[in-house]
Amino acid sequence: MPQDTHILLAHGGGGAKTQELIEDVFSSYFANPLLTADDAAILPLHDQRLAFSTDGFIVQPWKFPGGNIGKLSICGTVNDLACMGARPLWLTCAFVLEEGFPVAALHEVAAAMKEAAEKACVAIVAGDTKVASKGQVDQIFITTSGVGQVLPNATLSGKNAKARDAILVSGDIGRHGASILLAREQFGIEATIQSDCAPLWHLVSHLLDKTKPHVIRDATRGGVGTVLYEIAAQSHKGMLIREESLPIDPAVRGLTSMLGLDPLYLACEGCLVIIAPEEEADTILDILHALPHGDKAARIGTVLEENQGAVLVETPLGAITRLPKPTGELLPRIC
Repeated sequence: MPQDTHILLAHGGGGAKTQELIEDVFSSYFANPLLTADDAAILPLHDQRLAFSTDGFIVQPWKFPGGNIGKLSICGTVNDLACMGARPLWLTCAFVLEEGFPVAALHEVAAAMKEAAEKACVAIVAGDTKVASKGQVDQIFITTSGVGQVLPNATLSGKNAKARDAILVSGDIGRHGASILLAREQFGIEATIQSDCAPLWHLVSHLLDKTKPHVIRDATRGGVGTVLYEIAAQSHKGMLIREESLPIDPAVRGLTSMLGLDPLYLACEGCLVIIAPEEEADTILDILHALPHGDKAARIGTVLEENQGAVLVETPLGAITRLPKPTGELLPRIC
């Protein structure tokens, strides 16, 4: 397949084009023993392990039902650390602001960041601000980086998925992406869908206290479907999910049906994909159901030894089909 000669929106969508860009450009130049395909790098420091992550946020519109780009930037990095079994400790943030962005709006963003950081028990310890000329940036971009301390018993990675493991999600899927769609007011559709944006360390810490999951990922850009394809590639396993088991809010299901979108590829900002030994699945669900943001947790499938690298879907009629890989950009500037 010929290589693209210019960057496309699809390269930022989290699907096949994103993986091509990572493999063809970044991995080839930045390869080193600590470079990771997981949500954060694990760095050895004396007798401890630190997790380190960075993420950029360019969501449009910057404010949406359930949050804004400030809250999103804190939750996104906190959750990336949590998915590696790391207690989030410190964050940095960098702002790129467009000339003319309202100061009152920046106060709103900063206040949301402060509230989210307090809920996650992290401190914002450094930052940077740049102002770009009108038209160079679309209102506001934020980049956050975070450091966390990995718990001694945590060994989480997409490489660790094992055949016959259970596949679970900690909440209903696709709600963040659906809320952004409605916030853009492009379709004339009236519905009430609130983003699931939330810090999730409390879920992970409770799970690691009583169970030993193999993989935890937050299903952000590209949604649950893309995350499962990433884990399938890392672990050289197949993934089988059951359509009837997917927890989808009725409003999200209705919106995606009207627009011809698949909820599996809509971003989540408060939902974890968890892969764990079969015998621990019920315990994990019991733990999640008792916690905030975990009440809609469900088991959605099983890891397979065969069909390596593929994600399969069992339909309500019992037929098994291959989930198509996303190749384009469904929702520009979603997170």
